[in-house]
Amino acid sequence: MEEVVTVPLGKRKGFLFDVWRWRALLVLMLPAVVILIINNYIPMLGAVIAFKNIKYSHPGFIRNLIESPWVGFRNFEFLFKSGSAWQITRNTLLYNFAFMTGGTIIAVFFAVMINEVTNKKIAKIYQNIIFLPYFISYVGIASCVYAFLSYDYGLVNRTILPLFGIKPVEWYGQYRYWPLILNVVCQWKWAGYNSVMYLAAISGIDQTYYEAAIIDGASRRQRIRYITLPMLKPFIIIINLLALGRIFYSDFGLFFQTTMNSGMLYPSTLVIDTYVYNALAKTGDFGMSAAAGFYQALVGFVLVLSANLLTRKISPENAMF
Repeated sequence: MEEVVTVPLGKRKGFLFDVWRWRALLVLMLPAVVILIINNYIPMLGAVIAFKNIKYSHPGFIRNLIESPWVGFRNFEFLFKSGSAWQITRNTLLYNFAFMTGGTIIAVFFAVMINEVTNKKIAKIYQNIIFLPYFISYVGIASCVYAFLSYDYGLVNRTILPLFGIKPVEWYGQYRYWPLILNVVCQWKWAGYNSVMYLAAISGIDQTYYEAAIIDGASRRQRIRYITLPMLKPFIIIINLLALGRIFYSDFGLFFQTTMNSGMLYPSTLVIDTYVYNALAKTGDFGMSAAAGFYQALVGFVLVLSANLLTRKISPENAMF
């Protein structure tokens, strides 16, 4: 056995020594760190816009930002005092909970089924088929949905419903159908992409577990139940904890393009992102838009910390930190 050599506490080198020792890895990491700082941390300074009334009296955005007067929480009043505040918050939360729950179940199901296909070429074909919708833009998806649901020429109204003696439905005029429609469209688009992550996690499971289970006479269903799913549990928890951070954000293309931004569907399709976009397009108030973004980020941050704290109390080994 190799002897473990420990450095006496008084002879340990400092921080600069460690930096020099791992300089090659740090240089490799540097581009990613620079991109992270530019894209994720520097824009945080823009949160100050949420507390100012931006004036465009001078050339240059920075000067306007500095000299614009502070207004406190006045920009938040637009979001919280409007009659739609409860409606858009409810829609955003319920849709994202549904997308997270349904998306996890469907993605894990597809990942497990593809993993169980013994012919790898056939498995690749299945994987490419379910992954294909991810590459379709929401403009194309909106056109496909319209081709199905159009009142005059849609496939559903002209072909499917008459088979059951049902009259045509004005899909784009009745909001009660759209929670189901948007869930179906979202899962259809993202199921293949999400299943790839779980399929990668399954491929990392030690194959000796399956070999031992086969020797013990375990069926394929038992191997899935007692090996695959328990091994996926930590990965599923981490993915959903990260998703909680964006639970106040919505897939803008899904809610704006797929619904054609129809005002008659707003009671069940208007979410925070589309609400802010519509308000910004009409008023041009950047302060209000920044306030909504700040509110979304703050709530997401609190939810991630709360969910991780709960996970750490229930199952400490599955917590992120």
